[in-house]
Amino acid sequence: MLKRTNIEDKLKKSKAKAFKENDILDQVTAILKEEDRKEDEIMARMKSPQKPTPRNHFNIDLLETDRIYHVDQIRDICVTYRLRFLDTKYFKNEVPYEALMKIKDMEKAHDLEMRGFKIVAPSKMFKLENADDPLLFAPIGNGYFYLIHKWGNDLNPFRKIWAWSFKSFENLILSTILVSLLAAYLIPNGIFSKNPTGVEFLLIFFFTFKSIASMVLYYSFAAGKNFNTAIWNSKYFNA
Repeated sequence: MLKRTNIEDKLKKSKAKAFKENDILDQVTAILKEEDRKEDEIMARMKSPQKPTPRNHFNIDLLETDRIYHVDQIRDICVTYRLRFLDTKYFKNEVPYEALMKIKDMEKAHDLEMRGFKIVAPSKMFKLENADDPLLFAPIGNGYFYLIHKWGNDLNPFRKIWAWSFKSFENLILSTILVSLLAAYLIPNGIFSKNPTGVEFLLIFFFTFKSIASMVLYYSFAAGKNFNTAIWNSKYFNA
């Protein structure tokens, strides 16, 4: 009876002929050290200031067109959802390992060292100077950016409604009026008189508007808040 062939044993014998075990371990260790060094270099480039924003000379044939965005499109999204578009050096959360792998793969494919990374995310995810889903971009040039990686949870579906009030001063006033009308409508009829009239409702509305507007203005100035159009690319938390 012929003995069955153990392919694993054959593989080990073949490896033993070509390399010594210590040599293999040394080679693997060197490869891992080189990969760690590349990752450390990428992280260092993310944390270093880049002024003005550099241009990455990508191989256009290798880029996915649905990942290329103009700064105007990024600005519209940031203003609509009250997000910021800032250099990665201000990002206080960790960049996921998958993003580093994508950067390494792109640098190898395009034969370049990428710089000028930027992230779209809510203000709370940045370390802002005094004055819920991140998107990692790299600049292409002429106002265009390439989306490298997206991670985290999607934005709350009500964030757009919430952020609409802060898009401009006009939006804030209109939101305050609508909330004041709702508050005036919810006040029970006859609380001030037995036969409420339109004039009485108007007075109640003015009272609620004054109260709500005062709170909104106080909160806005006290907290150093500003409108979406002013903060989308600002590195200052009170600007």
